[in-house]
Amino acid sequence: MKKILTYGTFDLLHPGHINLLRRAKELGDYLIVGVSTDDFNHDKNKVAYHDFDSRKVIVESIRYVDKVIPETNWNQKVDDIITYDIDLFVMGDDWTGKFDFLKRYCEVVYLPRTAGISSSKIKRNKL
Repeated sequence: MKKILTYGTFDLLHPGHINLLRRAKELGDYLIVGVSTDDFNHDKNKVAYHDFDSRKVIVESIRYVDKVIPETNWNQKVDDIITYDIDLFVMGDDWTGKFDFLKRYCEVVYLPRTAGISSSKIKRNKL
Protein backbone atom coordinates (compact mmCIF):
# COMPACT_ATOMS: atom_id res chain seq x y z
CA MET A 1 0.00 0.00 0.00
CA LYS A 2 1.40 3.41 -1.01
CA LYS A 3 0.89 6.07 1.70
CA ILE A 4 0.78 9.79 0.94
CA LEU A 5 1.15 12.70 3.37
CA THR A 6 0.26 16.36 2.93
CA TYR A 7 -0.30 19.33 5.23
CA GLY A 8 -2.28 22.55 5.28
CA THR A 9 -4.54 24.84 7.22
CA PHE A 10 -7.57 23.98 5.05
CA ASP A 11 -9.51 27.04 6.14
CA LEU A 12 -12.40 28.25 3.97
CA LEU A 13 -12.38 25.06 1.93
CA HIS A 14 -12.48 25.68 -1.82
CA PRO A 15 -12.00 23.74 -5.11
CA GLY A 16 -8.22 24.22 -4.93
CA HIS A 17 -8.11 22.25 -1.68
CA ILE A 18 -10.26 19.49 -3.15
CA ASN A 19 -8.12 19.35 -6.30
CA LEU A 20 -4.94 19.02 -4.23
CA LEU A 21 -6.40 16.24 -2.09
CA ARG A 22 -7.88 14.40 -5.08
CA ARG A 23 -4.60 14.54 -7.03
CA ALA A 24 -2.60 13.50 -3.97
CA LYS A 25 -4.87 10.49 -3.41
CA GLU A 26 -4.54 9.51 -7.09
CA LEU A 27 -0.80 9.04 -6.47
CA GLY A 28 -1.31 6.25 -3.95
CA ASP A 29 -3.66 4.26 -1.76
CA TYR A 30 -3.89 5.98 1.63
CA LEU A 31 -3.89 9.75 2.18
CA ILE A 32 -2.97 11.28 5.53
CA VAL A 33 -3.60 15.00 5.93
CA GLY A 34 -1.94 17.11 8.60
CA VAL A 35 -4.22 20.01 9.51
CA SER A 36 -2.51 22.96 11.19
CA THR A 37 -3.61 23.51 14.77
CA ASP A 38 -4.73 26.90 16.01
CA ASP A 39 -1.52 27.30 18.03
CA PHE A 40 0.63 26.45 15.03
CA ASN A 41 -1.30 28.91 12.86
CA HIS A 42 -0.67 31.54 15.54
CA ASP A 43 3.07 30.72 15.38
CA LYS A 44 2.90 31.21 11.58
CA ASN A 45 1.06 34.55 12.04
CA LYS A 46 -1.86 33.01 10.20
CA VAL A 47 -5.46 33.60 11.19
CA ALA A 48 -8.01 30.91 10.34
CA TYR A 49 -11.72 31.61 10.16
CA HIS A 50 -12.59 28.13 11.49
CA ASP A 51 -10.96 26.61 14.56
CA PHE A 52 -8.90 23.43 14.35
CA ASP A 53 -11.66 21.07 15.46
CA SER A 54 -14.01 22.42 12.78
CA ARG A 55 -11.35 22.24 10.06
CA LYS A 56 -10.47 18.69 11.12
CA VAL A 57 -14.12 17.58 10.84
CA ILE A 58 -14.40 19.21 7.42
CA VAL A 59 -11.23 17.58 6.07
CA GLU A 60 -12.20 14.19 7.54
CA SER A 61 -15.44 14.33 5.54
CA ILE A 62 -13.62 14.56 2.20
CA ARG A 63 -13.76 11.22 0.42
CA TYR A 64 -10.12 11.33 -0.69
CA VAL A 65 -8.84 11.63 2.89
CA ASP A 66 -8.20 8.48 4.92
CA LYS A 67 -6.77 10.00 8.12
CA VAL A 68 -6.36 13.48 9.60
CA ILE A 69 -3.60 14.32 12.08
CA PRO A 70 -2.79 17.61 13.82
CA GLU A 71 0.11 19.63 12.45
CA THR A 72 1.61 21.28 15.53
CA ASN A 73 4.99 22.56 14.27
CA TRP A 74 7.30 22.83 11.25
CA ASN A 75 9.60 20.06 12.48
CA GLN A 76 7.15 17.17 12.84
CA LYS A 77 7.23 16.13 9.17
CA VAL A 78 10.16 13.73 9.48
CA ASP A 79 8.63 12.08 12.55
CA ASP A 80 5.26 11.76 10.78
CA ILE A 81 6.91 10.24 7.69
CA ILE A 82 8.62 7.64 9.86
CA THR A 83 5.65 7.02 12.19
CA TYR A 84 3.13 6.52 9.38
CA ASP A 85 5.58 4.79 6.98
CA ILE A 86 4.99 7.41 4.27
CA ASP A 87 6.04 6.74 0.68
CA LEU A 88 5.15 10.10 -0.84
CA PHE A 89 5.06 13.65 0.54
CA VAL A 90 2.85 16.04 -1.46
CA MET A 91 2.49 19.82 -1.31
CA GLY A 92 1.29 22.57 -3.64
CA ASP A 93 3.87 24.00 -6.03
CA ASP A 94 3.93 27.28 -4.12
CA TRP A 95 6.19 25.30 -1.74
CA THR A 96 8.52 23.98 -4.50
CA GLY A 97 11.95 23.18 -3.10
CA LYS A 98 11.10 23.94 0.53
CA PHE A 99 10.63 20.29 1.47
CA ASP A 100 13.32 18.71 -0.70
CA PHE A 101 15.19 17.76 2.50
CA LEU A 102 12.48 15.11 3.01
CA LYS A 103 13.70 13.21 -0.08
CA ARG A 104 16.04 11.24 2.17
CA TYR A 105 12.91 9.71 3.77
CA CYS A 106 10.39 9.46 0.93
CA GLU A 107 9.51 10.75 -2.52
CA VAL A 108 8.51 14.45 -2.62
CA VAL A 109 6.06 15.86 -5.20
CA TYR A 110 4.86 19.43 -5.66
CA LEU A 111 1.49 19.62 -7.41
CA PRO A 112 0.33 22.64 -9.42
CA ARG A 113 -2.06 24.92 -7.57
CA THR A 114 -5.54 25.55 -8.91
CA ALA A 115 -5.36 28.90 -10.72
CA GLY A 116 -7.33 31.85 -9.46
CA ILE A 117 -8.35 30.58 -6.02
CA SER A 118 -6.85 30.66 -2.55
CA SER A 119 -8.12 31.10 0.99
CA SER A 120 -6.15 34.35 1.20
CA LYS A 121 -7.91 35.66 -1.89
CA ILE A 122 -11.30 34.69 -0.45
CA LYS A 123 -10.46 36.48 2.82
CA ARG A 124 -9.31 39.63 0.97
CA ASN A 125 -12.62 39.73 -0.91
CA LYS A 126 -14.47 38.99 2.34
CA LEU A 127 -16.63 36.31 0.71
